[in-house]
Amino acid sequence: MRKTSLTLTFLVFILVICHAQKFEGLAYTPPMGWNSWNTFKTNINEQLVKDIVDKIVEEGLKDAGYEYVVLDDGWMAKERDANGNLIADPIKFPNGMKALADYIHSKGLKFGLYNCAGSKTCAGYPGSRGYEYQDAKSYASWDVDYLKYDWCNTDKLNAEGAYVTMRDALYNAGRPIVFSICEWGDNQPWKWGEKIGHLWRVTGDIINCWDCEVGHGTWSSWGIWKIINMRKQIRKASGPDHWNDFDMMEVGNGMTAAEDRSHFAMWSMLASPLIMGNDLRDMANETIKTLTNKEVISVNQDKLGVQGFRFTNQNNFEIWLKPLEADSWAMTFINMSDKEEVLDFDFKKHHLGDDLNGLRIDLKNNVYKIRDLFKHAEIGDTNQKLKTTIGSHDVLMVKLHKIKS
Repeated sequence: MRKTSLTLTFLVFILVICHAQKFEGLAYTPPMGWNSWNTFKTNINEQLVKDIVDKIVEEGLKDAGYEYVVLDDGWMAKERDANGNLIADPIKFPNGMKALADYIHSKGLKFGLYNCAGSKTCAGYPGSRGYEYQDAKSYASWDVDYLKYDWCNTDKLNAEGAYVTMRDALYNAGRPIVFSICEWGDNQPWKWGEKIGHLWRVTGDIINCWDCEVGHGTWSSWGIWKIINMRKQIRKASGPDHWNDFDMMEVGNGMTAAEDRSHFAMWSMLASPLIMGNDLRDMANETIKTLTNKEVISVNQDKLGVQGFRFTNQNNFEIWLKPLEADSWAMTFINMSDKEEVLDFDFKKHHLGDDLNGLRIDLKNNVYKIRDLFKHAEIGDTNQKLKTTIGSHDVLMVKLHKIKS
């Protein structure tokens, strides 16, 4: 009888594994929220997180669509407990993860945590290697909604296999959790990530500069335009429930207000997750204005789910296009120079469209209104030249909406 029972248990286990998958439908649009790493690294604690949560509500960020509050590396104790379970750092988080999750959920927001596929996290805390199913059950018991899963101390692990293991563990634990793959694009996750995670990082860590690389010995941090230009031919991999992730944002972390606007515009054009990385307790009004711009956010959250692309790069301007639902388009003009530049764009002289998705802007037979998404104003239509002055590293972001056929 005991042998039969064990056999049945084994068969049930195999059945669960064979049918494991990611939880579908959790990220039809790119996730929006806040992550602790860019500003605080491992210096996080319970009161800080509660203060951040309160600010998300008070400053209109929740109303703008931000919902995930993600604790990055450093939330856990340096050692597992006697049963091998992860535990929260008792000094930083004296009431534990479930109590913090309850607070976050009470504000109408969602709770995210970090771990790593390796033996240790990037900061040296316990990783999930060999504990995937046990850790997934802990996350489910704490009511976690989002898991960022890093790639440090992985030795010779196969990346796709390691992420499949955690995907299956999350599914087995039974709680729908957004799964964020963070292996920095080293193993081309855009080729295999769709069936495993809801988003995957495409580069190494971001840093708060326009176009720089900061070396750290064996790895580098990358400025905004270094990240934008790093990967080629990956936009076709992105779409509803499976997104290319260009990393947490640096808006409000020391760049100019113009650079912040351009950064925010580009993450929206790229359909990248909009995960804030600044100290929300101490934001300039201009930072709040940028981060809560619902017209720009609507481009990121567009249900068509197409990643934007560079149309041209000439005369000190980068010009990007993104098709939107209802035959509308987003278009950005970024001044890449170190001085103010005059934009003089004649729509009639350009053939605008998205060849990858077979979509065109038919300017021969249609007229489109032009709306400035940062000034929240109509500024003409495509029968006219678009002429304006744009400051250094600043952006003109517009939406084209068809008004006449």
